[in-house]
Amino acid sequence: MDLGDPAGNVLLTQPVYRVGEKEIRMIKKYTAAVFMIAGCIGIMPVLLAQAPPSYPPQELDRLVSRIALYPDPLLSQILAAATFPDQIQDAARWADQHHYLTGDPLANAIAGDRLPWDPSVQALLPFPSVLDMMASDMGWTQELGNAFLAQQPDVMDAVQRERHRAYDYGYLRSNPQVIVRGGPYIEILPTNPAFFYVPYYDPAVVFFPPRPGFFLGGAIVFRFGVGLGPAFRPWGWGVNRFVWNSHAVYINDRPWGRTWVNRGTYVHPYAVQRYEAPRRVETHQLQERTPAERGAYRGGRERVEEHGRERERR
Repeated sequence: MDLGDPAGNVLLTQPVYRVGEKEIRMIKKYTAAVFMIAGCIGIMPVLLAQAPPSYPPQELDRLVSRIALYPDPLLSQILAAATFPDQIQDAARWADQHHYLTGDPLANAIAGDRLPWDPSVQALLPFPSVLDMMASDMGWTQELGNAFLAQQPDVMDAVQRERHRAYDYGYLRSNPQVIVRGGPYIEILPTNPAFFYVPYYDPAVVFFPPRPGFFLGGAIVFRFGVGLGPAFRPWGWGVNRFVWNSHAVYINDRPWGRTWVNRGTYVHPYAVQRYEAPRRVETHQLQERTPAERGAYRGGRERVEEHGRERERR
């Protein structure tokens, strides 16, 4: 079609197309496809962020190596608490400030302060050295918690692989602090169910063949004991355990059911009351550990309690 002026000069030459129903349907189809692709691109980062992690066996072995030889009840609490990494550092600080409390006074302080953390995290407050280890390496703690949420059976298998290595090389044996039960699944239990010793060992040593002349009995050290009597039963102590052959973990005598999928809604049954932030104002004295006290805990050396000595000198 030629468009011209009155004098007949051609100003524009342009073909004219007729758009039928078929063409309209095709335009709508391709337009919808474009918007769908754009929408997928927009939400892809969110979907990827929510994807569960997947750790190969060698990575899981690395993650559990520093805690694989802990007594079963303590190990189960650590795995559960690691699924709340955002609460670990505050809990470690509280444990550090109240390290001088033990037994019933400590249980009363935990309950009286109305702490806003999950009971699985509160259950580790009698173990300042454990919480300090977790808080000082938050990358590891978060990875451990994510692995336990997404791959609980695989994490338990990794623990067993590490235990079998330590057992087969002769490092892991029963002693006055723990009972080691061999078999297809190795259990580590405290000799006194109400008294826990935290083991100290080097993963670079106990999971590898011993060098000639190495004293196997000195590779795993048990020095610090923590008493957990009936006052700590509301946090699950006394009934926490693994059922290794079925890949089940029991916390507070109930199967731990928190997974990657339900981590935002799952509430594990505990006898303790749950409180929201902020915390109640402290009603007792706060005494952070000194560098010497922290060093003794981290190295598994003889316990140092400098605050008690200060009180005696006064």
